[in-house]
Amino acid sequence: MTETLTTAAEATGWSRCPHCSAFLYAKRLDRNLKVCPECQHHMRLTLDERLDLTLDPGTFRMFAPGGADISGPQRADDPLGFVDTKPYLERLGSARKRTGRDEAAVAGDAEIGGRPLVVAALDFAFMGGSIGTVVGDVVVAAAARALDRRVPLLLISASGGARMQQGCLSLMQLARTSQEIARLREAGVLVINLNTHPTFGGATASFSSLGDVVLAEPGSLIGFAGPQVIKQTIREDLPRGFQTAEFLHEHGMTDLVVHRQSLKETIHRLLMLHEPPSWIPEPRVRPGDAPVHGVQARGDGGAHGDGAPGADASDSRAWTVVTRARQVGRPTTLDYVRQMCEDFVELHGDRVHGDDPAIVAGVGRFDGQNIVLIGHQKGHDTAEMVSRNFGMPHPEGYRKAIRLMRHAERFGLPVVTLVDTAGAYPGLAAEERGQGLAIAECITAMSRLRVPVVTVITGEGGSGGALALAAANRVLMLENSYYSVISPEGCSTILWGSAAQASTAAEALRLTADDLLELGVIDDVVAEPAGGAHTDPIATVDNVAAAISAGLAELSDLGSADLVEQRYNRFRAFGRIDQTWHVLQETAA
Repeated sequence: MTETLTTAAEATGWSRCPHCSAFLYAKRLDRNLKVCPECQHHMRLTLDERLDLTLDPGTFRMFAPGGADISGPQRADDPLGFVDTKPYLERLGSARKRTGRDEAAVAGDAEIGGRPLVVAALDFAFMGGSIGTVVGDVVVAAAARALDRRVPLLLISASGGARMQQGCLSLMQLARTSQEIARLREAGVLVINLNTHPTFGGATASFSSLGDVVLAEPGSLIGFAGPQVIKQTIREDLPRGFQTAEFLHEHGMTDLVVHRQSLKETIHRLLMLHEPPSWIPEPRVRPGDAPVHGVQARGDGGAHGDGAPGADASDSRAWTVVTRARQVGRPTTLDYVRQMCEDFVELHGDRVHGDDPAIVAGVGRFDGQNIVLIGHQKGHDTAEMVSRNFGMPHPEGYRKAIRLMRHAERFGLPVVTLVDTAGAYPGLAAEERGQGLAIAECITAMSRLRVPVVTVITGEGGSGGALALAAANRVLMLENSYYSVISPEGCSTILWGSAAQASTAAEALRLTADDLLELGVIDDVVAEPAGGAHTDPIATVDNVAAAISAGLAELSDLGSADLVEQRYNRFRAFGRIDQTWHVLQETAA
């Protein structure tokens, strides 16, 4: 009876959602981009529909692997003479007749929001979007054209994997296409993956996973081995939502899961945020801005032990700073982003294990130039602080930061980091996943970046968990922030036997901005409003933005090698190597 009703409905211009079984008027469904209005299930689009949805109208100009403007890619042959239940050439003929295409991929020049790019797209309707030698030709040609023209490459995937009927020649396409993406990485040409339902096998093991930014449509199944294969192999029930776009996002494999209605806008923003800089902006200055350089920059927010929340009059000045640095009303990284960035797209995941919400990272536009911004994120209420682990990152947070730092270097974007953490998370799971190594690799990667790097310590600067985001050319501190090898409570517990002497320990550690400016650990102190940053977050963000702008302007005349050398010399100086060497020379003499 149900089948009869469905057939009758379709005959009268209705269809049925395969996810929620709702009957949908076909014209309404088309207007909704084939997204079910009841459950938001994204139904499969044809390749032509996909290109029409994503690209500016009339801008797609197809080209062939050899560069000639023809109606489709060159025809494939049958290198193995493959026959299963029917000859391979017969299957090819059927696919061509059914789709009107010569092969399972097309490539062409196009525009999105007026921005030029090269597009290569797979057609699942043609033998499941399987990857054979001609599909490899199409992807290689698209990548080479993007490299030659220095324009972004968009790869749209829907594929069951490598084409079995071409044997190992099909397998070789994984290496062939991957090395093309490697060349684009080396040249700093943006590659965006859009993975749709389904994307599996040889596609995900090559070009479909290698983009600088990986997008996926909601509900799309994406993976290497198919869920049925995995279930039959391990004989276990798979997790709910296994291999969906949302599952991959949760596990750090996808930057963004984007609703179809927002897809074109999202890609357009990414294209704009990766445009090469054409000018160096003047430092941001606003009427009435407080000065931001040196110890004299400290405003009325300076801590003097008077009235800090949670501290009595007997507490040290340093402890007052610590207390203010921990105020939940202080601006967080996302607060800074919202107020000082003209646009920002947050990117997610370490592409290894997961996405750590304790680290916010993405590409943004600040004072007329594109940047990469990375920062610790705590939150303003208990629910957010718990969800973000109180700003204490796991290893995947630092691996995400490394990924975005390298992303910045690839596209010549300055890096801005905002530090506010009690420290890296010291839990069992973090240790199992290599917390120490992740921090060490983050410091190492940051130290060798060939782009300007400016850090602002905005709250707590707890040990290696803070330094992992602070190996910068310019290091600034808000005047009521602190930066220390250990928390005052931890120091007190180890040296005094309890946390009761935390105030004394804070003073002894010399962890305030003024102390660290005197020691040469930081370059500038950024003023806070009277009473601390939490009393006027908007003014605080303005002061920090002005300081970052000034810091980037100071670095703008340095070349890549000079930036690395300046950073190297900065941190090499924190020791007694030269003095010790002279003593040894004198002793030897």
